[in-house]
Amino acid sequence: MQKKRDKVILVVSFGTTYEKTRKLTIESIEKCIEDGFKDYDIKRAFTSHMIIKSLKKRDGYIVDTPEEALSKIAEEGYKEVIVQSLHIIPGVEYDYVCNVVESYRQKDIFDKIELGRPILYFKGDGSELYDDYSVVVEALKCQLPKEGVTVFMGHGTTHPANSCYACLQMVFRDHQINNVYVGTVEGYPSLDNIVNTLKTDGVEEVTLMPLMVVAGDHCNNDMASEEEDSWKKVLEKEGFKVNLYMHGLGENPLFREIFVKHVEDAITDRYKNIGVTKKGN
Repeated sequence: MQKKRDKVILVVSFGTTYEKTRKLTIESIEKCIEDGFKDYDIKRAFTSHMIIKSLKKRDGYIVDTPEEALSKIAEEGYKEVIVQSLHIIPGVEYDYVCNVVESYRQKDIFDKIELGRPILYFKGDGSELYDDYSVVVEALKCQLPKEGVTVFMGHGTTHPANSCYACLQMVFRDHQINNVYVGTVEGYPSLDNIVNTLKTDGVEEVTLMPLMVVAGDHCNNDMASEEEDSWKKVLEKEGFKVNLYMHGLGENPLFREIFVKHVEDAITDRYKNIGVTKKGN
């Protein structure tokens, strides 16, 4: 995109090699942000260097890293930069973006550079100002089956932010939604934990649903494939009837609006004086 304005929003996601879900999720979110902030140019970056390399080699499709994108933004002469994370939790990938943004803040190149928080950040006193989790629960209600149990598959991490998944589980319970279980591929709770809890609760049928912006590799392989270690096959072997919901969160219009709101918060410095540092907006 050619520079049209002096202000830009850099939308940063983990990325995906799946073109269809990229268009339905990442690009749809970017379009919502573009529509909501017409006095800003919109640019894209991925944090996964592996995905960036794969797309370049396989498709000749070029996506910048956050460092590359901000370097180009600086060269193009933008004065105000808003970097919006499309990550679910403030984990390793978000820390990476924080560090890149902070490095440019220290260089004092831009008049303003701010970082919008990921989806699950605040869970404080229950007020709207501090409660990202309840906002997410409300947004997810529309895609839950009317009957039966939903098992969300999150990514998971060794980062302390993995606790966000357990927090989200409890907030579902706070909202009297007792038929939702949150597990992770690479963290806690694991699928084994979920299986044990489902059996304890007498559950017989579940709908598997990705707790991820895109329905990419983890959704198609770890969750829904016919491989013996996929969540679908493991649950079936354990005696559960399994339904599949193959849509990333970015396809949910209410979920896209959460990112738009986080951009607005970054632009207006809404959290500047309540414990969110410049490094970790």
